[in-house]
Amino acid sequence: MKKKTPKLMLTEVEREALRKNKIRLHEIADIDVGVLHDLLGGTLERAKELKASAEFQMIPSIGPKFSEDLMKIGFFSLDELKGNDGAELVDRMEQFYGVWLDPCVEDQCRLVVHYAEQPSSTKQWWDFTEERKQYRAKYGYPSNRPAKSWNEVE
Repeated sequence: MKKKTPKLMLTEVEREALRKNKIRLHEIADIDVGVLHDLLGGTLERAKELKASAEFQMIPSIGPKFSEDLMKIGFFSLDELKGNDGAELVDRMEQFYGVWLDPCVEDQCRLVVHYAEQPSSTKQWWDFTEERKQYRAKYGYPSNRPAKSWNEVE
């Protein structure tokens, strides 16, 4: 199966370093962070973010915005997502942003955990909609869930 090409916000210097080293964007997900850092220069943190974004975007139906969301709540690899709970991840994101998020975000959270544990999966985020609905019907949402929705924020 051909890997998809991640959308990465690269500087011109980073693009040139990748070209010079004959590295394609879809290969970044498989490069060690230290090696990527050495190839790109810049900071180790930047190499870590680029690798994470590329790795997360290899998951079917996951794009750059959601990859960014995962990093904002402290995840930088699929290995770090193993053993987590999709409902807890969306709860953390909602606390981080201070608003409740579109329900499909929880479906995406469930997908990334599933994919971290079953990397050959071809499931998409919408394959987790029914699971989310059943879970929330049974357990509801945390009492500290933000009152304002994502679409009420400017």
